Amino acid sequence: MSEVLRSAVNRSTTLEDVARVAGVSRATVSRVINGIRNVDPAIQESVRLAIASTGYVPNGAARSLVTRRAGSLALVVSGSGAVADGPAGGEVFTDPFFGRVVSGVFTALRPQGLHPVLMLADAPEAREQALAYLRQGNADGAMVVSTHADDPMPALLLEAGVPAVLFGRPDRPLPISCVDLANRDGGRLAADHLHARGCRRVVTIAGPSGVRAARDRLAGFHDAMARHGLPYLPHAEADFTQAGGERAITRLLIEHPDTDGVFAANDLMAQGALAVLRDHGRRVPEDVAVVGFDDSSAATAGRPLLTTVRQPVEEMAAEMTRILLDHIARPERGATSVIFEPSLVVRQSA
Repeated sequence: MSEVLRSAVNRSTTLEDVARVAGVSRATVSRVINGIRNVDPAIQESVRLAIASTGYVPNGAARSLVTRRAGSLALVVSGSGAVADGPAGGEVFTDPFFGRVVSGVFTALRPQGLHPVLMLADAPEAREQALAYLRQGNADGAMVVSTHADDPMPALLLEAGVPAVLFGRPDRPLPISCVDLANRDGGRLAADHLHARGCRRVVTIAGPSGVRAARDRLAGFHDAMARHGLPYLPHAEADFTQAGGERAITRLLIEHPDTDGVFAANDLMAQGALAVLRDHGRRVPEDVAVVGFDDSSAATAGRPLLTTVRQPVEEMAAEMTRILLDHIARPERGATSVIFEPSLVVRQSA
């Protein structure tokens, strides 16, 4: 270990220590830390290595004064529809989808030394609080998971001039960046797989009609089945929960007892279908094949293991974060979109 490095690690490391180890000026180190773009990539890498070797931690307050940035990003879950007297964030903390979003955001932010602030804007008062927090500059931008088509949050963020990126395309056209899945193609993958297995009496457990992704999955599934010569498929709408899936499949089995295939718009509802089918003495996949959607932890939580359409949520959330960081660094950048492709994960249920 060099004398400069040994001296740096034996006391509180300063910007000057990093500069000496990297062999550059203090001003250059400051530019790299503050994300100023006119620094040679090789020099940036030398500074980053010096920061890592010395254990230097930037002074957040001083950095904020220089950059006029808060050093944090808001992750806003908006329009989840929680009731006022219910547990705050109940939907968020029980659905594996939201956990995967948080994981992807943390993965993307960790190397930047930034932190997400989780905000639940599930009622008008909470929405106003989140907007006030963002307008006051307490976070540099917002990543928004909007769960209902009529959610006003995306438009309000645009109006307030807050940098923002959506997880999922908005229901109505807005000049705001987003990441999304080709959900119609995912529905088609499920339909093609069930048809190839010989399923002809297929029912669908759809998600809420107010959610664009749910509508797209159902439309893609019905379109593909129509191409296979099956123009009418019964479906029941549920709420993306296991209990909702149980209620929907119970109703569908009463109305269509000869069902031989089920497509559920997410894995939690598919797990609900598996439980009810088991209670009815229907073997999966021998009697009824079941396909879910998401490839979340719910897909492998029970038996049989669930065949499902994979949505790469962690990768999508990380990309949402990267787009937001770029918007913050380049305010002049226009809205953009990144659409991810689904894939079929074949397991035991179909």
